[in-house]
Amino acid sequence: MIQLAQLEKSVERVVRVAAENAIEVDAAGTFPRRAMDALASEGLLGLTSATEVGGGGQGLRAAAGVVEALAGSCASTAMVTMMHYCAVAVVEAHAPLEVRREVATGRKLGTLAFSEAGSRSHFWAPLSTATADGDRVLLEADKSWVTSAGEADLYIWSSRPLAAEGASSLWLVPAGTGGVEVGGNFNGLGMRGNDSRPMTARRAAVPASAGLGPDGSGFDIMMGVVLPWFQVLNSAASIGIAEAAVGKTAAHAGKARFEHLNQTLADQPVNRYHIARMRIQTDQAKALLLDTLTAIESSRTDAMLRVLEVKASASEAAIAVTDLAMRACGGAAFRKEVGVERNFRDARASTVMAPTTDALYDFIGKAVCGLPLF
Repeated sequence: MIQLAQLEKSVERVVRVAAENAIEVDAAGTFPRRAMDALASEGLLGLTSATEVGGGGQGLRAAAGVVEALAGSCASTAMVTMMHYCAVAVVEAHAPLEVRREVATGRKLGTLAFSEAGSRSHFWAPLSTATADGDRVLLEADKSWVTSAGEADLYIWSSRPLAAEGASSLWLVPAGTGGVEVGGNFNGLGMRGNDSRPMTARRAAVPASAGLGPDGSGFDIMMGVVLPWFQVLNSAASIGIAEAAVGKTAAHAGKARFEHLNQTLADQPVNRYHIARMRIQTDQAKALLLDTLTAIESSRTDAMLRVLEVKASASEAAIAVTDLAMRACGGAAFRKEVGVERNFRDARASTVMAPTTDALYDFIGKAVCGLPLF
């Protein structure tokens, strides 16, 4: 098991690598390969795999700490890592022993392939199909957004069930599977290095044994396994972005000067007001994240409500905090040197990642009113 003291030092080393490459990753939209290699060499890609298969034996709280720390230096690295940990959660729960061992060593980068052009942000309702063909399954799909699409080694792939009742089934699809193609390069507003691209499958054959869980159980796995990990880790990424923006804004305010007044920006009450709001909103989001982790770990009755709330809260906080960073830093914020404009762009991604913030508000409202979510 990776001990917490060891984990902290490993994360610090990876964060340094991520920070060194963050500007280039953002400017060119390149995959953060050096940071991901550093994560692998430090054993952090296997952080959440069980010790019995050679993994770090840590859980969701430790993974959230890694993602938050990475997001403060390179949000693209944080996003790739977040999706990997979500994939590992499914692998640990449903993949065969040999696959779990490979993932635990850090030799395999995983991701989720859920979102589709036809069902858009309703990732729980795939339109792609799986058809039995002897001892194989043939996949047909138009996936719209797959993080690490051209870089991952393993895809947790959703489709309609083969024959069972239910909304979906899940499959383990290795990179290089015949009939699976990756679309054009990602050129986005923020998180520009996360290699999020469309993927298609045309009679892509995987063995029938590639099924993850029983046929038709995909929805239950998505909601029971993937959703808590995705929501919490997405929240951690937003908080890491907000934390970085607070630090950069305070640093800029402390050194930028009104020479004619012999004052810094921090000497101006209006700027201190903005920075105070940034600090409070970041701390509020972090407090909800920590409470959500406690609710999950202790199986509290409100755990699912917290899971629904935490991403909506953190994504809205990150947007508000980075808005304030742009205001407080003034014209300098629009230049690359201060760094808050990258945080501003990166923060926008979470609100449109499924389940979107608008969808989460609907789910939360249903939960509070005692209505079924689906």
